[in-house]
Amino acid sequence: MKTPQDCNDMADLRAAIDQIDADLVRQLALRAAYIDRAAQIKEQADLPARITPRVEQVVDNVRAHAQAQGLSPDLVEKIWRWLIDWSIVREETRLGPDSDRNDKT
Repeated sequence: MKTPQDCNDMADLRAAIDQIDADLVRQLALRAAYIDRAAQIKEQADLPARITPRVEQVVDNVRAHAQAQGLSPDLVEKIWRWLIDWSIVREETRLGPDSDRNDKT
């Protein structure tokens, strides 16, 4: 894939962006597979889907990664909080709502 500076026209840029989008979707699918495994482990350990200290740790991590990459930490946090909420809903399809479990975080 060409670097942004090596793209000479919109077709080059669009092809690169399309490739990045495909890569991001593959990474999201892989993340979902890990979320599914987390749900299995949490079920065995009788843990809730939402473990607030871990949520905040993930947010802190991505904010730091965003800062290091020159992205807005606030924007990345918003995206990740949505992703975390989606992940928790995915886990709850296996575990049931957190309100049905004890918070053993």
